[in-house]
Amino acid sequence: MLKHKLPPQQEENRQDKKIGLWLSSGLILIAMAGIGIVKFTPQGQELSQKGILSYFFTHQPKKPTSSAILPLVSRSPSQRVTQLQEIITAQKNSTDSYRARYLLAVDLLRQNKGEAALEYLRRLDKKYPLLAPHILLKTARAYQQSDRQIEAQKVAKNLIKQYPDSPLVVDASFLLAQSQGRNLPQLSTKFPHHPLNQKLARKLLLTQPDHFELLLWLAKYSRDGDLNPIRDRLVLEYPSQLTTEDWEAIASGYWREGEHRKAADAYRFARLTPRNLYRTARGFHLNGNISDARKWYQKLIAEFHDARETGLALQYLASISGGQEALIYLDMVIEKFSERAPSALLAKAVIYDALKQPELATQTRNKLLQDYPHSAATVDYRWKMAQKLAKAGKTNQAWQWIEPVLENNLNLDILPKATFWAGKWATQLGKLEEAKAAFEKTIAHAPQSYYAWRSALALGWNVGSFTNVSQLNFSLQLPPANSLLPVGSELLQELFLLGQYQDAWTILQSEIIAPQELTVQEQFLEGLLLLRLGEPSAGIKQIWDLARRESPQEQQEWQLLRKNSAYWYGLFPFPYHQAITHNSRQQQINPLLIVSVMRKESSFAPEVSSWAGAVGLMQILPNTATWVAQQIDLADYTLTKPEDNITIGTWYLAHNHQRYNNNSLLAIASYNAGTGNVSRWKKRYSFKDPDLFVEQIPFPETKDYVEGVFSNYWNYLRLYNPEVREKVAGYVDRGNSIVRK
Repeated sequence: MLKHKLPPQQEENRQDKKIGLWLSSGLILIAMAGIGIVKFTPQGQELSQKGILSYFFTHQPKKPTSSAILPLVSRSPSQRVTQLQEIITAQKNSTDSYRARYLLAVDLLRQNKGEAALEYLRRLDKKYPLLAPHILLKTARAYQQSDRQIEAQKVAKNLIKQYPDSPLVVDASFLLAQSQGRNLPQLSTKFPHHPLNQKLARKLLLTQPDHFELLLWLAKYSRDGDLNPIRDRLVLEYPSQLTTEDWEAIASGYWREGEHRKAADAYRFARLTPRNLYRTARGFHLNGNISDARKWYQKLIAEFHDARETGLALQYLASISGGQEALIYLDMVIEKFSERAPSALLAKAVIYDALKQPELATQTRNKLLQDYPHSAATVDYRWKMAQKLAKAGKTNQAWQWIEPVLENNLNLDILPKATFWAGKWATQLGKLEEAKAAFEKTIAHAPQSYYAWRSALALGWNVGSFTNVSQLNFSLQLPPANSLLPVGSELLQELFLLGQYQDAWTILQSEIIAPQELTVQEQFLEGLLLLRLGEPSAGIKQIWDLARRESPQEQQEWQLLRKNSAYWYGLFPFPYHQAITHNSRQQQINPLLIVSVMRKESSFAPEVSSWAGAVGLMQILPNTATWVAQQIDLADYTLTKPEDNITIGTWYLAHNHQRYNNNSLLAIASYNAGTGNVSRWKKRYSFKDPDLFVEQIPFPETKDYVEGVFSNYWNYLRLYNPEVREKVAGYVDRGNSIVRK
C-alpha cells in the first residue's frame, strides 16, 4: 500500500525579476532587467509588505448572490444549450445574458462550429469587458475555424494592441504565427510563465540544446518535474554566466525538488539573505555534510544577528555540537529569540540529562513550565510525561500533568491527541464535566482531526463507531460544482465561475511572479484548479503542502485559508462519486469508507502503483484482483480503469469487513497489513479499549494508515453530511468560549 511522503518545507523570501527574450532571425536575445523589491497583485497594483495580507483576504471582487447561469456551468453542451438560449432571450443586456453568449460560443468552438460561434461573440467584448481579451481570442479562433484567416489575423492584432497587459497576447501571437504560416512566434518578454511560452522554449531547445538563454529560461520560469538535468548543466557548464539571481532561482528549484545538497551548493552563490544562508547550511546538514553545515550556520549568525533564520541556525548548531558548546548556542537562542526559547529550554534539559546533571535538568524543565506554560515545547513535554504515567497505570497523575494543556489554543499537531486523551483519562477518573469539556475542545479547535471524530463519538454523536460505521448510510450533499474562489483576481474568479478551468489555469500561470517560490495564494489556487482539471492527486498535494510553510506571514495566510470551506473541500474532494455510491449500494458498505480508503491509498490517482505492485485508486494487488474477479464473475477488467478498480476494491473492502464481523478498525488494519498480522495483534492486545488498541499497533505504517483512513472518513462526514457539518460548525464558532469547567 502507498505511504505518501511530503516534500521539503518551503519558506518565503522572494524577489521580482523580469527577463526579456525574443526571436529575431533565428537568434534568441536576452535582456535582464533590474530586481524589484515590492510585490504586485495580479492586476499590477503595488503593495507594501504590510499590505499584502490585507489585500490577500479582503480585496476581493463582488460575488453574485444568485445567477441563472450557475446551475448550468457543470452541464454538457447538449444539456445546457436550450437554457442558455432562453437566458439570452429573457435577460437581454444582463450579465447573465453575456455569460450565456460566451458559454454557447465556447461550446460551439469545441464542436468546431466557428461560424455559429461568431453569432454569439459579435460585439460581446464591448458588453462584457472583464472577458474582452478572451472574447477576442475566441473570435479569432472562430474565424480560423471558418477558414477566414484575414479576419482572424485582424482580431488577433487588435487584441495585442488593445490589451497589451493581458496574458492572452501570447495566445494571440501563436494564433497569428499559425494563420500566417509561421511555425514559431516570438517568446514573450512580458509573460515568461505562460504555458505556451514554456512549450515554445522546450521546442526551441530541441534544435538548440546548448543555448544558454533557453536553458536559463526554463530553469527560472518552469516548474516541471524534469528540470534538474537542465539545472545541472547550467551549474556545471555555465557557472561564470550566472548572476546571483540566476543562482537563487536554480537553488530554489533544487530545494523544491528535495535536492538539498545541490541546492546548498547553488545557494552559496545567490544573494546574501538570511533565507539563502539558512538553506545553504540546512541543505548541507540534511545531506550529512556536518562541517559545511556548521560553517554556513555560523556565517548566517555572523551576518544576520537578529533574523528569524538565525534562531533556527543556533538550534541546529546545538544539535550537531558537544554538550557544553551546545548549551552555549541554546543560551543564545533563549536570550535573543523568545519564540524559540521554550524548545531551546527543552533541548537544554535533555543535554543536562546526558551530562548526568539531573538537578540542572529539573531546574530547566521547571523554568519551561513556569515561564512558557502555553508553548508548543511545554505541551510536548507535558504530553510525554502524561503518556508515561498513563502507561504505568497512574491515570490520576497523568491527568494532573495534562490538565493545564486544556487551556492551550495553539495550532499544534499534538494538541488534538493530547486533549482527547485528557478527556479519556478524566472519564476514567469520574471527572465527567472535565471530560466533556476536553472532548468539546478537541472538536472546536481541531475539527479536522482523527481525534475530533473520537471525541464526537465520546460525546454521544451519531457519527459511527469502529463496530458500526461500515453499516451506516448518511445523507450526503456535494458542494456546487461551480463554487466561487475565495481568493484570486476578478478575471480568475469569473473564469472559474463559468467553469473555464483551462483558461483560468493559463491566467494563473501567467500571473505568477516567482515560479520556484509560489505565494500561499498562488499555490492554493493551483491546487483548486488542478482538482477541476481532473488531477485530484496533484491538487490535494498543492493544498496539503501549504501546511509546511514556515514564515510567520505565510503561516498566518494559511491559517486564514483554513477558515474557508473551499480549502477543506479542496483537501477532501469526492471524485468518482457515482461509481463509489453505486458500488457501496451493491456491497452494502458505507460509501464514506470507500472514498476514505481511496484517498489514503492513492489520493485519487488512477494509474499510480506502489513498490509492492499494488495498482490504481484503491491500490489492489494483481493477485488479489484476480481472486476477487473470480468471485464476482468479472471476466474483463483493468486495474488502472477507475470503474474496475472501484468495483474490485469495494468488494474486497466489504469482504474484509465480513471477516471481522463488520469491525472497521480490524478490517481497515487488515487492508493495509494483512489478515495474519491483525490476527496476531488481536491475540496480543486487548480490544476492550479500541483507542488503546490503535496506539499499540506495532507497525507505524499501519497505525498511521488506520488513523489516516478514519481521519478521512470523519472529514468527509463533517463536510458532506449537512447535519454533522452544522453541528461541528456550531462547536467551532463557540470554540473560544469552550473552557474547562
